[in-house]
Amino acid sequence: MGADKYTIGVDYGTESGRAVLVNVATGEEAASAVHSYGDGVIDAHLPGSDTLLPPDFALQNPQDYIAVLEETIPAVLRASGVAPEDVIGIGTDFTACTMLPIDARGVPLCTLAQWRDNPYAWVKIWKHHAAQPEANELNKIARQRGETWLDLYGGKISSEWLIPKIWETLNKAPEVFAAADRYIEAADWIVLQLTGEEKRNACTAGYKALWHKRNGYPSDDFFAALNPSLRHVVDEKLSREIHPLGQRAGTLTIAMAEKTGLLPGIAVPVGNVDAHVAVPASTVVGPGQMAAIMGTSTCLMALGKQERIIEGMCGVVEDGIIPGLYGFEAGQSCVGDHFAWFVENGVPPAYYEEAARRGLTIHQWLETLAARQKPGEHGLLALDWWNGNRSILVDVDLAGFLLGATLATRPEDIYRALIEATAYGARIIIEAFQAGGVPVNEIVACGGLPGRNRLLMQIYADVTGREIKVAGTDQAGALGSAMFAAVAAGKAAGGHHSIFEAAQAMAHLQERVYKPIPAHKAIYDQLYAEYVRLHDYFGRGANDVMKRLKSLRQQVVANG
Repeated sequence: MGADKYTIGVDYGTESGRAVLVNVATGEEAASAVHSYGDGVIDAHLPGSDTLLPPDFALQNPQDYIAVLEETIPAVLRASGVAPEDVIGIGTDFTACTMLPIDARGVPLCTLAQWRDNPYAWVKIWKHHAAQPEANELNKIARQRGETWLDLYGGKISSEWLIPKIWETLNKAPEVFAAADRYIEAADWIVLQLTGEEKRNACTAGYKALWHKRNGYPSDDFFAALNPSLRHVVDEKLSREIHPLGQRAGTLTIAMAEKTGLLPGIAVPVGNVDAHVAVPASTVVGPGQMAAIMGTSTCLMALGKQERIIEGMCGVVEDGIIPGLYGFEAGQSCVGDHFAWFVENGVPPAYYEEAARRGLTIHQWLETLAARQKPGEHGLLALDWWNGNRSILVDVDLAGFLLGATLATRPEDIYRALIEATAYGARIIIEAFQAGGVPVNEIVACGGLPGRNRLLMQIYADVTGREIKVAGTDQAGALGSAMFAAVAAGKAAGGHHSIFEAAQAMAHLQERVYKPIPAHKAIYDQLYAEYVRLHDYFGRGANDVMKRLKSLRQQVVANG
């Protein structure tokens, strides 16, 4: 028998990138390494500049993405002792929509001296929300024209997606739009760096760029209705050549092999999205199953045999997650970020001191205190919109809300209420799927949160009324990318024939299963009914106070 074969999955997140080295036969994670982006999320001012960015900007430096490869891949090879000749492929995934303008050589404009000081030349990441006016106008025009594809995205296109972001640049920095040879998802750009081949993937094209496997992109007339300069945006700034998931994009170049310590010529699959690639890594490969990818935000991904229209979904794409099935995406913009915001801004020093005395993190201490409560005991109810609402309202101008606070309210009360709010948000999405004809019979959670917060997982089971299983890895994105790398490498090289075969061999579940507690569910059903009332009152137009407050803030900021 020859040596075991391995693949590497590189998962590009919001703050950092992680590489995981995985045994192709067993799914065992031999080593992992993380590299934090040097410039992080750029939302205040550009690196080396004191000029404030406009509101709702969220940018990144693409050079940080290359640094992830240079730092983490040699690290996992060193830590594992695996020989480079036993690594048969490397796969990547990205948050999305994360997009950037590049020149004809594939060089990001922001790395060129003449564009470095222009924020519109930089990478716009998923939570760049400054294109909301363009998204609003796009949705209005699409409805007026009777564009049928709009229903495939829940009736609304998000400001987070590709076309609103491109249109924003055309409106605010036409010189950057003109200078860009093309716009590309970071998921595809990093594959271009690895292979020298530009191969745009079906996942980001389908979910974030309005592409349809059977119908292609919306018509040129639609884009011209947005702005005459966008009539030929697909042919001039994007590409109509879209490649299926699992396909080999190319092989590792000699230059990139030297940077990473891998051998040139190993397989590189087309890019993927972090949430979507985590689905098969969570053992979810069939209809009736939902994967909940829970981190700073949450994506809820379901599979079905038919194309269905679901209110407020982020999209349904044929073969968009698993070949042969329709992949449905919905999501929540603020989950882990929700809790992080609170502990950073709303917890007094005494709590930190007590947590340190007990050898706990502040999150662990708040979880311990909150777990002592019964459902409904704190008397609070929150809306989980601290970063807008992705599904099912698709509105970044919505904001957070906390009801029921008194002078007796404690930090642990608010912490638990915020956890519950995210669970209610997940339930309203699940019920929308059910109502639309996409059953959700089984939920598997993965991502950074499920393994760290048992209270959160039990609350989700109680609120949704469903058993929740947990993926056997904390790195489902990276594992999923490693699985697709094994498929791209192929059976002959020691990999796998299909993603179904890869999932059977490489994906596993934890033994722990969270089951609903009937007494808890009865209380949460009452609280959820109140959540839905608030959700509809503030989210469906009865009271637009959140939007009026945001508008007033923007006016004040603009006026200095």
